[in-house]
Amino acid sequence: MKKLLVLDSHSLIHRAYHALPFLKTSKDETVNAVYGFFSILIKNIQDFNPEYIAAVFDFPAATFRHKQFKEYKAKRPPTPNDLISQIIEIKKNLPLLGISVFEKKGFEADDVIGTICNLSKVETIIISGDKDLLQLIDKNTKVSLLKKGIKETFLYDIERIKEDYNLKPKELIDYKSLRGDNSDNIPGVPGIGEKTALELIQRFSSLKNIYQKIDKIDEKTKQKLISFKKQAFLSYQLSLIEKNVPLDFSLNKCSWSGINQEKFSQVFGKFEFHTLIKRISSQNLSLF
Repeated sequence: MKKLLVLDSHSLIHRAYHALPFLKTSKDETVNAVYGFFSILIKNIQDFNPEYIAAVFDFPAATFRHKQFKEYKAKRPPTPNDLISQIIEIKKNLPLLGISVFEKKGFEADDVIGTICNLSKVETIIISGDKDLLQLIDKNTKVSLLKKGIKETFLYDIERIKEDYNLKPKELIDYKSLRGDNSDNIPGVPGIGEKTALELIQRFSSLKNIYQKIDKIDEKTKQKLISFKKQAFLSYQLSLIEKNVPLDFSLNKCSWSGINQEKFSQVFGKFEFHTLIKRISSQNLSLF
């Protein structure tokens, strides 16, 4: 079956930026995130040999979730200037390598990725460092998740989600609606941690079902759920990835015919990535 590789670009760029030491060109331009991102790209091209590739970015503006909850992601520090410049460079150079870029005002990259997965008719593999995308896994969609920097990855499918959580992928949304998420500032239900949230979803399968059968829950947990019912359902809405973003997407736009050594060498040459140029020319695409 043909494969579509979907790059969760901001996630990969941030992971590379924080995982790799600062790397500068002779013009004193910081390029560690650029180097890491393209290293991840060529490694995954080798691993999955895709017929299609799409690179997805967050649009730099507020999203519909900020309208639902103004404190959404409010605790995140501002993006460093040297990282902003690298994001711009990556986004600018991907089309030169034959890779289409997708983003949509008012939505997050997760929503664009969810929509692409929904529209894709081929095996789809998401490359990311963000566990939130595990909810998108189905019979045609897998997530290759980065662990511990950018070298180690693990491929998640339906069976692996069941093995790790004893849940279905879509039940991860309900799980997060209870435990919350500090990184996104999703409140969840105060006093209900990962263990209790997991037990509740394993037992009742959904947030809605929990509240329909709330009298079957122990009194202490029940009172927490009752007190923060509105917050729990808000957290569910914030956690749910949209799959119907109005997006100009087609597989044809993402067609991938393999690494063009000349184009890749030109782009990598601008950043003085001599090691990556050698790797491309020798077809040794292993990471580092």
